[in-house]
Amino acid sequence: MSITRREFIGAVPVAAVAAQQAAAAESNPPAETVLWFSKPAAQWTEALPVGNGRLGAMVFGGLKSERVQLNHDSLWSGRPKEWNNPDAKNHLAEVRRLVMQEENYTAADALCKKMQGPYNEAYEPMANLHLEFDSVEANAAYRRELDLDGGITRVTVGSQTREVLSSAPDQVIAIRLTSPGDFAVSLDTPLHGTTAASPDGTLRLTGKAPSHSEPNYVRSQNPILYDDAEGNGMRFAVLLKVLPEGGRVSAEGDKLRVTGAKAVTILITATTGYRGFDRVPDIPAAEIMRSCEQQMSAASAHPWAQLRSRHTADHQALFRRTALRLGGTASPSTLPTDERLKAFKGGTDEGLLALYFHYGRYLLIASSRPGTQPANLQGIWSDLVRPPWSSNWTININTQMNYWHAETCNLSECHGPLFDMVEGLARNGHATAQVNYGAGGWVSHHNADVWRQSGPVGNFGGGSPTWANWQMSGPWLCAHFWEHYRFTGDRNFLQTRAWPVMKGSAEFCLDWLIEDKDGRLTTCPSVSTENAFLTPQGKRAEVSAGCTMDIALIRELFHNCIEASRILNIEPEFRARLEKTRARLLPYQIGKHGQLQEWSKDFDEPEPGQRHMSHMYPLYPGSEFTPRRTPEMAKATRVSLERRLAAGGAYTGWSRAWAIGFWARLEDGEKAHESLVALMQHSTGPNLFDTHPAGNSSIFQIDGNFGATAAIAEMLLQSHDEELAFLPALPAAWANGSVSGLRARGNLTVDLVWQGGRAVTATLHAGAASEHQLRAPQGQSIKGAAKIRLKSGETRTISFAG
Repeated sequence: MSITRREFIGAVPVAAVAAQQAAAAESNPPAETVLWFSKPAAQWTEALPVGNGRLGAMVFGGLKSERVQLNHDSLWSGRPKEWNNPDAKNHLAEVRRLVMQEENYTAADALCKKMQGPYNEAYEPMANLHLEFDSVEANAAYRRELDLDGGITRVTVGSQTREVLSSAPDQVIAIRLTSPGDFAVSLDTPLHGTTAASPDGTLRLTGKAPSHSEPNYVRSQNPILYDDAEGNGMRFAVLLKVLPEGGRVSAEGDKLRVTGAKAVTILITATTGYRGFDRVPDIPAAEIMRSCEQQMSAASAHPWAQLRSRHTADHQALFRRTALRLGGTASPSTLPTDERLKAFKGGTDEGLLALYFHYGRYLLIASSRPGTQPANLQGIWSDLVRPPWSSNWTININTQMNYWHAETCNLSECHGPLFDMVEGLARNGHATAQVNYGAGGWVSHHNADVWRQSGPVGNFGGGSPTWANWQMSGPWLCAHFWEHYRFTGDRNFLQTRAWPVMKGSAEFCLDWLIEDKDGRLTTCPSVSTENAFLTPQGKRAEVSAGCTMDIALIRELFHNCIEASRILNIEPEFRARLEKTRARLLPYQIGKHGQLQEWSKDFDEPEPGQRHMSHMYPLYPGSEFTPRRTPEMAKATRVSLERRLAAGGAYTGWSRAWAIGFWARLEDGEKAHESLVALMQHSTGPNLFDTHPAGNSSIFQIDGNFGATAAIAEMLLQSHDEELAFLPALPAAWANGSVSGLRARGNLTVDLVWQGGRAVTATLHAGAASEHQLRAPQGQSIKGAAKIRLKSGETRTISFAG
């Protein structure tokens, strides 16, 4: 149950990373990095998050009572189970016949439902810490804030202050109270569990997660199941210790009471019975609690000041790598963040957009660290036993979007948990490919959970094929391995981790492809993620052949595998097979409206404003379409985007974030800014959490935060098209600004300064010997050569003319 780290993170050894982090922590912090409020959180989605990748907490900041809601990254319902469906391949041939002969699309939909398996399990909330203060100063001044740079929440109520942090170095949540007065401390859990208080100032909570939790969108009379048998639902433990300065601590029932203390430090450790995705979670409660006690013993050896400084140094080593200023001012706002958001209009408060950018980086640092689970639909923060969409990993875009900014925003280590998860999916996905489809390689579908479920969900017929039966998440996840290599140049990572996963996914795709009537290779069954079409008879249908997203992902995966094979000088026969197969893939097509077709046939759609825009993948996050290299396809993609938005699309935060990225790649800064403003006005909660759907601040989904941060980076720097493009989508509202620490492919770090809408300087820091083609912003030119060769470790500043 100890936290493990790989010897290497990113492209360099841990020791070298530590040295880089120490240097980064000495740099100046970004200009504006504090969210603050003049009142307590009224609901969970107004509370403020802290996290260390493993332990998460939401701080409410109440006056007389404080609630700190707690999560652990590995606390999920269920256990490993059989999700593969041997009956699935019995229907495959008939589905293909119905679709390829255009005989009956709706009948193909019905057969695909028979190819489904059980639903995922759910991410579960762990506990709540409650502080009940005996008194509150009359007319006390109040402030609640989240310091992104320090990774600490603070609450001030008169002379009383509270600080909350989640420390990665010490694997503990630490709370510091000054001038607290007398108060009570308690722990409870929304799961099955009990709490015991000890006179030595400790609370011990032991609990058990459900053996099964139905998704929140499934109607059930008994959606939450518990089982006393070991391993049928994992056990967990929370240990809390009160360390007062002066005064005394006593036990009162299942609570602790603190009296007469000038200051108090509260430490919280937690452990679950999770043993890995392929093992039954049957660790006994006593052993789990012993793990908590060991962690507590180590953490409590450090006084508060030392715990705080160790946490801050660790956090800032990541957070301070990148800084962004928009509007040319470092002055913080005098408005609370929630009021500032209400008053926000495009061009009036660009500093809020910079703050939002930093918030996305903060949330990834807090929810995804080496050795932890990757960030799920809500990062690591969830308070519901049946959270929205089980708070799982939705891998038909949402999980991938969580990591779009990991490389560009200089958080490569935070990418690691996703690679760990995908390697587990690939292991399980080999069996799914064989059992469900009689295919080689590995496959995963639309959803995954902590047990790395690789089969299609839907409870054997209850799911829509447009999400449950989508087989292309593997190629999309493989893109993250390739991009990590492109940014870091880590050849060892490419050979030992990326290549096996990428090759296995390509092997499945080779087996999955079939010939159409013209001898081209296509996919069937095929769905465009979560979207339907109208048949020639006007019926709504979901399953067809050769959806654009399928073809785009397979083309990209094959290309990346071909390149990797050449770089590593391995498997030439496999490379040749991929080259030959790729050349036969169904081509992209432009439809009757001048749009990039979403399906292989130019179907009409019952929902023109669908939130998913998967057919535009080759523009972003893919890189097959660019305005310069493929102008016709870029234009068709723009038409698709304009049609989608005109019909009301991008109505969720993550979908709007995707639109910003599309506009950035189309180099339309004004449209990108327009979508960014729309995201802030319609899909952002008072604590800057992304909301889903737009206007519903009670449902949090973190992908919009992450996707928008990635899109802002794309507006300022792009490196996907074999060139380094400076300020490719700078809007007029960002006339003055600077950014430092953005990353480009080729192991390059870039700082930029611009004034009056014109680039002034760019400083390049080479992590390896490299050569780069440079492109100035539109209407400007590079002073000097447009191609630059850098030595490893070299820093060079270039200037712009015009």
